[in-house]
Amino acid sequence: MGYETVLLIIAIVFGFYMAWSIGANDVANAMGTSVGSGALTIKRAVILAAILEFSGAFFVGSHVSETIRKGIIDPIIFQNNPMDLVYGMTGALLAAAMWLQIATYFGWPVSTTHSIVGSVIGFGMVIGGVSSIEWGKVGSIVASWVVSPVLSGSIAFIIFTILRRRIYYKDDPVKAAKKTVPPLVFIVFIILTLALVFKGLKNLHLDLGIGEALGIAVVVGLIASVISHFLVRNIKTETVKETTVQKQPSSVLRSLNSAIRHLDKALSNAKNPLKSRLQPVVTELKTVKQTATLEHEITRTSSDYKTVERIFVYLQILSASFVAFAHGANDVANAVGPLAAVVSILQTGLVTMKAQVPIWILAMGGVGIIIGLATWGWRVMETIGKKITELTPTRGFAAEFSAATTIVIASKMGLPISTTHTLVGAVLGVGLARGIGSLNLRVISDIIVSWVITIPVGAAGAIIFYYILKAIFG
Repeated sequence: MGYETVLLIIAIVFGFYMAWSIGANDVANAMGTSVGSGALTIKRAVILAAILEFSGAFFVGSHVSETIRKGIIDPIIFQNNPMDLVYGMTGALLAAAMWLQIATYFGWPVSTTHSIVGSVIGFGMVIGGVSSIEWGKVGSIVASWVVSPVLSGSIAFIIFTILRRRIYYKDDPVKAAKKTVPPLVFIVFIILTLALVFKGLKNLHLDLGIGEALGIAVVVGLIASVISHFLVRNIKTETVKETTVQKQPSSVLRSLNSAIRHLDKALSNAKNPLKSRLQPVVTELKTVKQTATLEHEITRTSSDYKTVERIFVYLQILSASFVAFAHGANDVANAVGPLAAVVSILQTGLVTMKAQVPIWILAMGGVGIIIGLATWGWRVMETIGKKITELTPTRGFAAEFSAATTIVIASKMGLPISTTHTLVGAVLGVGLARGIGSLNLRVISDIIVSWVITIPVGAAGAIIFYYILKAIFG
C-alpha cells in the first residue's frame, strides 16, 4: 500500500470525523429550540433533522467545492509542493473536528465554518507566511460574531414583542391567535422560501433574481396562508380542570402601570407632608397591580395559553425544518470541501481553485452528520433549548423565524453570517424581550468565550497536525 493510499484513508477518516462533529454540534442548533419548548421530543427531533440534513447535504450539497474554504489563503503558494496542501487540509480536518467535539462535550454551540477557517489559517501561515492570508476575509468572519447575533436578536425581540401584544395581551388570546396566524404564515413562508432559494438551494445554481424568487415565495405564502386559515379555525380551546380566579382585562393592567408610573414621578418630586401621604398610596397601588397581574396570568397559563401554544407548535417545527435543510445543503462543505481537495490532489497531483466532490463523499458527509446528531446532538440541543432562557413554542418560533429572516437579509446584503451565532442571538433576543433576568448570563458568557477562541484553537491544532503528518509522510 503506497503512502498516497494511506494518506487518502487518513483523510477520509478525518473527514468523516469532521462530519460527525458537525452533526453533534451544528445540527443541534436547528432543532434545539423545538426540543427546549416541548414542540418535539429529542428522538423525533433527531429523526426529522436526520432526514432533512441528509437530504440537504446529499441532494443539493455542492458538487464543486473551493479547495480553500472561503478563499482564506491563496492556492498559488502550494503550486510547487501540492502535498503541503494535503498535509495541511488533513490536519485542518482533524483539528477542527477535535475542537468541535470538545465544544459539544461542554454543550457550547460554536461555528463549524469558523472552526475549519481557523484551521486553514493555521497551516496557511506556516507554509506561506502571514502575508498569504486574506486578512480582509478573516476580518469579515470576525465581524460575524457581532453582526449575526445582534441582527437576529433584534428581529427576535421585535417579533416576540409583537406576538405578545397582538395575542397574549388581548382579552381573548385564542381568537386573536386565529386572526393573527394566517397573515403570519404568509410572511413566514415568504421568508422561509427565500431562505431556501438563496441559502439552501444555491448549490443548484438556479440563479434566480430577487424578483423571480420573491414571486415564487409570494405564491407559496398565499397557498400556505389559505391552508392555515382552515386549520386554525377548527382548533378548539383546551379545557383545563383547575380553579381560576376572575381574569382581569389587559386594559386594567395597562392603566395600573400608567398610574403607577405617573405617581412614582410625583412621589420623587413631592415634598413633605404630601410625600408622606403619597407613599402608602403608591405602595398600595403596586400591591393591587401584583394581584391583578396574578389573576391575569392564572387564566393565561391555563386553557387560553395552552391553545395558543399548540397553534405555534406547527409553525415552530416548520421553521426549524427549513433551517435544518438549508444547513445540510451548505455546511456539509466544511467536511467534504477539504476532503475533496485532498482527493483531487492525490489523484491529479495538481492544486486547483475548485475541486469536484464525488457523490460518495457527499453521501459520507451526510451519514456522518446524522450519526453525530444521533449520538451527541442532545448536548448542544440542551444548551440552545433550555440553558440560555426558558422557551415555549411561541418563543421558539420567534427565534427560528428571526434566524431564517436574518439568513435571507444577510445573504442578499453580503453580510458575514454564521448560522450558529444567528440562532443563539435569536434565542437571546427572545429572552431579552422578557427581561434580562430571564437569561442565564453564565451560560451566555461561556458561549461567547467559545466563539472567540474557535479560530485560534483551530489554527494551533492544524499547525501541530500539519507538522506531524509532514514528518511521517514528507
